[in-house]
Amino acid sequence: MSNREQDFKDIWSIIEEEKLKAIEDKSDETKSQETNVFFIGCKNSGKTTLILKFLEREETPKPTTGLEYTYGRRTRGMNLAKDVAHLWELGGGTFLSQLLNIPLTTDTISNSSVLIILDLSKPDELWDVMESLINELRSRIKSIVSDLRSTNPAIVTDLRRKAKEKHGAGHPDEPVLTPLPIPVAFIGTKYDVFQDFDPEKKKIISRTLRFVAHKYGASLYYFSNKSETLVTRCRQVITHFAFNGPLNQAVSMDYNKPLIVPVGSDSIGQIGIPSLSSGDDLAKIGAESKSPFDVWKQAYCGFFPQGASHSLLCQ
Repeated sequence: MSNREQDFKDIWSIIEEEKLKAIEDKSDETKSQETNVFFIGCKNSGKTTLILKFLEREETPKPTTGLEYTYGRRTRGMNLAKDVAHLWELGGGTFLSQLLNIPLTTDTISNSSVLIILDLSKPDELWDVMESLINELRSRIKSIVSDLRSTNPAIVTDLRRKAKEKHGAGHPDEPVLTPLPIPVAFIGTKYDVFQDFDPEKKKIISRTLRFVAHKYGASLYYFSNKSETLVTRCRQVITHFAFNGPLNQAVSMDYNKPLIVPVGSDSIGQIGIPSLSSGDDLAKIGAESKSPFDVWKQAYCGFFPQGASHSLLCQ
């Protein structure tokens, strides 16, 4: 076969491939897509408010007592395919966190994302709530992955790929990172209260949240329902999770302003080392701790001792 004939054949192969791709793309446009978005956090942290703002409903939030469900719809494409976002709100904070096992399953994990809602106005509860919810989420995902290894290993491979892509190959912080394999965002609520905190307190809380979010492959955003700018930003984040909508990649790491830290944009070098309360010694804490996570925990709790009251407030 001459070079001209080979080139002619290659051109037709490309044309046929493009035709098939166009048919597949058109088919995708007509298919309804479904996602699951989970809102977990402590009582009165603002989970319901976030959902209502996303759905643009002007309602007074009611207490969530267990696992509550609602949904959002969006029309997409020229063929008006209707995408559905299943919105799950877990009430009861850490007390009822195992209810997450009901909707987060082997069937839903591939199209699921999680918003961990943290009350910035209560730093003496924040760490315990955050750590408890992360541990529950990690445990559930680990159980699902274990089941999928024998039933659908391709999903496990895909989840691992997504986890690695969060920070990119060869990230300098890789030894410290344990990214979750599904999209996760920390939403720090009640920024209107937090902004009046002492600057040093804001610095400690913000840097700690940045470290934990960075470690677990989560984005971090501050929110207040009293700021239309922050409402719009968080609505965009939820739309991204729910409908794969576009996400503004702006970054703000100044603790004197609302944080905007998309996953993959931070680093330990930018975050710095933990601040210590008087009497604490970083070298001693580091020697006694098993991991950087434990160092940050000890440092944070040195400033903000975590009270037993959080378990009652989360019920």
